[in-house]
Amino acid sequence: MIPSEITGYFHYLSPENLTTTPAEFNITNMPSSPTSSSSLTYLNDLINNYSSSSNGQDVMIMSNNSTSDEDHHHNHRQSIIILDERKQRRMLSNRESARRSRMRKQRHLDELWSQLIRLRNENNCLIDKLNNVSETQDRVLKENSELKEEASDLRRLVCDLKSNKNNSFKESSEKFSVSSS
Repeated sequence: MIPSEITGYFHYLSPENLTTTPAEFNITNMPSSPTSSSSLTYLNDLINNYSSSSNGQDVMIMSNNSTSDEDHHHNHRQSIIILDERKQRRMLSNRESARRSRMRKQRHLDELWSQLIRLRNENNCLIDKLNNVSETQDRVLKENSELKEEASDLRRLVCDLKSNKNNSFKESSEKFSVSSS
């Protein structure tokens, strides 16, 4: 790696404060790929070693690529967290929806049971009324039959009386006519 490539990896905020190059800063030990894990480890070690040996100087070393990698990883973690949160919200929403659905089904089932009980009671009342009407009809038919028989008997009796009256009138008129003669 050549020194001009190093400037792509590092950005010095205050280069005027650097008087000497730290011993840990060795270009030959630097990894070849800026995105490899060994590169990140190398840069972190370099930053930690340099900041501990800087004797309180306000020098900040940052890696442009590692920051973007960290940002990428951080953004990736954030998107995973957001997706997990969305998944959790969706799961909670689905649970709540399923609970409401179960409650609706239970209410509907309860309404159907009450309707069933009400209709059975109504049906029993109608059956009782029908039985009462049927018994009343039987009594009325029996009474009607009895009344018809009684009416028939009374007609015969009236006919008999009329015929007897006519016969007895004839007999009595014959007796009267015989006795008057």
